[in-house]
Order: sequence, then C-alpha cells, then structure tokens
Amino acid sequence: MTGKLILCLAIGCISSCAGYTLGPTPPTYMKGIQRVAVPIFKNVSITPDVETVTTTAVIKQIQQDGTYEVTGVDQADAVVDGTIVGVDRTKARSLQGNVLASAEFNLDVTILFRIERPTGQVLAERKIQGTTSFFVGNDVYSQEREAIPLAVQDAAVQFVSFLSEGW
Repeated sequence: MTGKLILCLAIGCISSCAGYTLGPTPPTYMKGIQRVAVPIFKNVSITPDVETVTTTAVIKQIQQDGTYEVTGVDQADAVVDGTIVGVDRTKARSLQGNVLASAEFNLDVTILFRIERPTGQVLAERKIQGTTSFFVGNDVYSQEREAIPLAVQDAAVQFVSFLSEGW
C-alpha cells in the first residue's frame, strides 16, 4: 500500500511540471529570432516630429522586456518596421456650464507594425493604438505634444507584448 502511494506521488510530482519551460517562449512566427532591428518609423499622419519619439519608445520597451536583442539591420534576424498612421485628439469631457468647451481630451496614436525577415518575408503585421488623456489649460497644442509620448509608450508596451508573447 505504501509503495503504491509513493509511486503515485512520484508520478504526480514529475508530471505536474511536464509542460513548463524555463525562459521566454516566443510566438510561433518569432521562432529562431534572437535579434531585431528597429529603423526609424515612418509618419503618414499630419502630426509632425513623432517618428523619433515612437522609435525610441519601442526600442526601450524591447530592451526592457529582454526577450530580443536590438541590433542594426545588417545583424538582425528580423526587422520591425513601423508606420504612424494617425494621431487623433477627441473630446472626453466638457467644462461644467459650457458644453462647447473641453476640459479633457483623449489622445490616440495609431501605429502599423510590420515584422519581417531581412529577406523581405513578412512574419507578422498588426495595427496598435496607444491611448492617453490630458486636461486642457491655456495651450491645447502644447499639452497635446506633452501627451504624445504617453500614448506612444502605451502602444510600445502593447507591441512588445505582441512581439514577445504573441498577443
């Protein structure tokens, strides 16, 4: 009786960790990829000068995640191309007593990410939208410019989650 109990416990202990893997488990489309290159993103939105902020945020997020090494295009296993498709401001809340004036805005930055091998084979493509909100003071344009890095950071976090975990 004791021998059967010990055998059952041993089998249970061994099989309970059967599906566990140590370290990162990349999605299927990223199998065999260790190094990625992130060239400067393209900007087709009407908002100027967001390419550098966006590229830097994505590179920092990839480095912080640690799943992939960021290198130049000549040494990379995959290239992350990004296109900033839109930077949109929408009214979130109006002033009390004046429904035409805004007290708070939502800012959405939409980026089309494309992961491909240096040979040109597309591995994955996804459109991601980063969002933040900001309150209105005297200068809406300056406050929007200050909110852009926050929305871009949100998009970068979502993209790196997609890149390293597949969702």
